[in-house]
Amino acid sequence: MQKHPAVTAKVPEVTFGFWLIKIAATTLGETAGDAVSMSMKLGYLLGTCIFAAVFIVALSAQIRARRFHPALYWFTIVATTTVGTTLADFADRSLGIGYAGGSALLLTLLMLSLAVWYRATGSVSIATVSSPRAEMFYWVTIMFSQTLGTALGDWTADDAGLGYTGAALIFGALLVVIAIAFYATRVSRTFLFWSAFILTRPLGAVLGDFLDKPVAQGGLELNRYGASLALMGFMLVCAFTFKQRPARAMH
Repeated sequence: MQKHPAVTAKVPEVTFGFWLIKIAATTLGETAGDAVSMSMKLGYLLGTCIFAAVFIVALSAQIRARRFHPALYWFTIVATTTVGTTLADFADRSLGIGYAGGSALLLTLLMLSLAVWYRATGSVSIATVSSPRAEMFYWVTIMFSQTLGTALGDWTADDAGLGYTGAALIFGALLVVIAIAFYATRVSRTFLFWSAFILTRPLGAVLGDFLDKPVAQGGLELNRYGASLALMGFMLVCAFTFKQRPARAMH
């Protein structure tokens, strides 16, 4: 039987460093999104339009790229988290859908995206993200997961009354459970990956809120611009510390 040559996917290998950068990126999405919509007083709608334009440019460059570029990939991830932040806030607060309603709607869209992706390609594994078609499904799924994460984080911290630290502990504990399942069970690695990927977003959302929200609301009230720059610096340090390799794929 002829063996097909291995090719590299255009997404990074999933390592400890990957998860550190992902959590930092999702937290950055919250602080940067709030900086534009709140600190600059541009509002959620205009903020969404600005970040959506940045996301479209980043996504176009990412899909046109012929190989994995760490800087481009993580820039696109940050673009999804910022537009996800302002879009969720616009839907939840400006349109009045509410955190619970927004979370339910976005969870439905996320599950639908994964189902359509699986039906079209036969897999939702990141190792198969080596073609423009699979990559489009990948980024649409990420976009829904990032937007869901903001709504879910706000719902847990605010409506459920857990506060930012309480919500962070809940999402952190769930991620620990997933890590244990990864090392101690034979549960589908693809299922565990997407579960962890989705949960890192609400974790980042509540961490970001904890950093920049007023002390009276349970936050540290740090400067949003400073917090965003510090998070970008942390991402750069992690990117240089943990080598970014592309995931392996097979045709």
